[in-house]
Amino acid sequence: MNILPFIAIIEDLNRELSTQQRYQRLVENIQEAIPCEAIVLLKLETGYLQAVAAIGLKDEAMARRFALEHHPRLHRIVQSSGLIRFDADSELADPYDGLVDNDHPQLLVHDCMGSAITIDGKIWGVLTLDAMQPGSFDQYDPIETRAYIAAVAAAINTSQHIDFLAARAEHQHEIAQRLMETDAEPTLIGQSKSMRLMEDEIHTVAPSDLSVLITGETGVGKELVAKSIHHQSRRREEALVQINCAALPESIVESELFGHIKGAFSGATQDRAGRFELADGGSLFLDEVGELSLKVQAKLLRALQNGEIQRVGSDQILSCDVRIIAATNRNLQDEVKHGRFRADLYHRLSVYPLLAPPLRDRDKDYALLAGHFLEEIQHTLGCSKLRLSAQALMTMDQYEWPGNVRELKHLLDRAALKAAKGKGRNRDVITIDSSHLDIEISPPENLAETLNQTGLGYQSINSNLPEARYNLGSGLGLREASDLFQKQLIESALEENNHKLSATGRHLKLDRSNLIRLMSRLGIEKIN
Repeated sequence: MNILPFIAIIEDLNRELSTQQRYQRLVENIQEAIPCEAIVLLKLETGYLQAVAAIGLKDEAMARRFALEHHPRLHRIVQSSGLIRFDADSELADPYDGLVDNDHPQLLVHDCMGSAITIDGKIWGVLTLDAMQPGSFDQYDPIETRAYIAAVAAAINTSQHIDFLAARAEHQHEIAQRLMETDAEPTLIGQSKSMRLMEDEIHTVAPSDLSVLITGETGVGKELVAKSIHHQSRRREEALVQINCAALPESIVESELFGHIKGAFSGATQDRAGRFELADGGSLFLDEVGELSLKVQAKLLRALQNGEIQRVGSDQILSCDVRIIAATNRNLQDEVKHGRFRADLYHRLSVYPLLAPPLRDRDKDYALLAGHFLEEIQHTLGCSKLRLSAQALMTMDQYEWPGNVRELKHLLDRAALKAAKGKGRNRDVITIDSSHLDIEISPPENLAETLNQTGLGYQSINSNLPEARYNLGSGLGLREASDLFQKQLIESALEENNHKLSATGRHLKLDRSNLIRLMSRLGIEKIN
């Protein structure tokens, strides 16, 4: 008995090899012990065998899936508990006829034997040996051959343990990174009524495992809301894993969500866990979920319904315990109506819908947010102190913030640089004035146009308001005069509509929430 192949197999276990290299080295060592034209190691999948390493086969054979129902020899080997040898005149077709890669004029295999590879009581795959000349395997002792087969099974089992430990270490490393990213308690800044309402909603839904759909305009801070939900949930000790569905090409979104196995597609050089597996036990944040294609939506729905996923290219089903938090700036109900988003997936995601309010509906939260951002910016710039002038705050108060909190942060970054320019970073206090802000405040409309739209007109206002009240006075700046005009106009409309806010808003062609905000800024009291 040649013991050198055994020694080589054992030595390979201590070498730094990939799984594919280990399998290839196994067949090379067995061929050294039992010379033959072709030797193939095949792994059993659902209903078929797939070659994972081979010597002596043409390249085309490596991509074939040998369905057991169509290949009786392979089926016999899988069903057998020991080594099987097929006679040269066997009526069962050999799966490798015409596929052996040599110059022999005879295309049919004449001597064939094989054995199932069993690991932990389950069939892992098979090892087949084929020769072109009848009787090639007569000289080999079946007991010795079974010993080689047992060595192959032991090496595969050990290799799988090595791969499992390496994958688990990588998985734990990624989980640790996610935990570090979400370890700090998220802070939602704001004292406005809309923010307090949203925080109450978060406190309500966070302890449950219900799926949450966060909606809101771009830049309102949906990611921070998702982190707050996770941090207040029972899963806060596990990771919050995030995927931006809009930032990935459609071709790799499925792999990012569900993972893939080696060889599943071009570039898949090793097995890789997806975001669902990484989030197992924790939360998965699907940002911009409205950007997913209908194809990926269908697979996501299946994962949410069953709590099961399949890596791309694999038939193995994996169970995942994941709490879903999704976010979008799209109106998904409209997307459903237009056929761009699945209705069943929408209902799965929006078990608990939660609206993140835009900055323009958050009263004076912009000032609190500005203070928070300036504290960060001054350390980044190396300034002692950054502050906003009263005029800058007044300008910000008049702005509608189409880009919301994100726009505010970027605006302050630029304004701080401009304010610090030429003044020296070590100055005690650097003031950001309205001239440093990249925003322009226009009057609500051209005054004459506004008056005409409301149906009042100059003469109407002059006749409806006491002259003393309407006298804008001399020496007022545009800002003061504009505020005084708006205040008088709103007060007049309130009186005309019996102080009913909805009616007054329609009269002035203003949204009710914007009217209330404007009244608050101008010091106009509501009368219940």
